[in-house]
Amino acid sequence: MIQTVPETRSTSADLLARLAAGERIAEGYWLVADRQTGGRGRQGRSWLDAPGNFMGSTVVHLSPQDPAPPSLSFVAALAVYEVVLARIGNPREVQLKWPNDVLLGGAKFCGLLLEREGGSAVIGIGVNLAEAPDVADRHTRTLAEYGPAPDRDAFAAELASQFDLELGRWRQYGLEPILSRWLAAAHPLGSALSVHEPSGTRVSGAFDGLEPDGALRLRLADGTVRVIHAGDVLLEGG
Repeated sequence: MIQTVPETRSTSADLLARLAAGERIAEGYWLVADRQTGGRGRQGRSWLDAPGNFMGSTVVHLSPQDPAPPSLSFVAALAVYEVVLARIGNPREVQLKWPNDVLLGGAKFCGLLLEREGGSAVIGIGVNLAEAPDVADRHTRTLAEYGPAPDRDAFAAELASQFDLELGRWRQYGLEPILSRWLAAAHPLGSALSVHEPSGTRVSGAFDGLEPDGALRLRLADGTVRVIHAGDVLLEGG
C-alpha cells in the first residue's frame, strides 16, 4: 500500500488535506515522494530533500483505547531504528534522542513529524539514504556513509512493515514496553542535555529517563527533576 509520486510540496500536507476533505485513508497506506518542495520538520523548520532519500507519510486512525497519540513519535522512531540497525548491524552507531530523533554516528539523519487531523494522526518521516543536506545548526549524516545507499523503494517497504509491527505492539501492549525499548536504544542515563523549551527558555541537566507518558526527566544541578513535555534537546558535547 505504498503510493509513489514524482513531486509534491509535502506528503504529510497532502494526507492532512485528504483527511480534512473527508477521504478515508486506510492504515498501512504510505505516500512517498521522489521530491518534496516544502517538506516540514518540527517547530516550523523545513526538511531538505535530496535525490534517493526517503520522504513519506502514513496515517493512524486513533481510538479511545489507544495510548496517548503523541506517543506515536516513539513508535515511529523505533520503526526507523530497527530498519536501520538491521542494515548496518552496529547498535553503537544508531541512537535515539528525545523526543523523536534518530541519530546515526551521533548526527541527525532522520526527521519525524507527528500531526493531527480530527481523529487521525499523520506521521511524516524523512531519512537520509543517499545524501545528507547541509543544515546550518547541526551535523548530518547519511546511510550511504556505511555502504551502498539503500534502494529507496526497498527501504520504504521495510519501514512500512516495521511501522505496522510497532503500531500493533503499541496497541496490544501499551506504552510501557515501547518506552523500555526506546530507553535501551537511547543515550545513557546521566547524559548531559540542554533543552530549548517552546517558551525560549534553555535549561540544562542530566538525562534521568522518561515519565510513564513519555515526557523527559531532566535532573538539574541542585538535584531536583524537571519534567519536559516539549522542546528541542541537544546532547552536550555530542
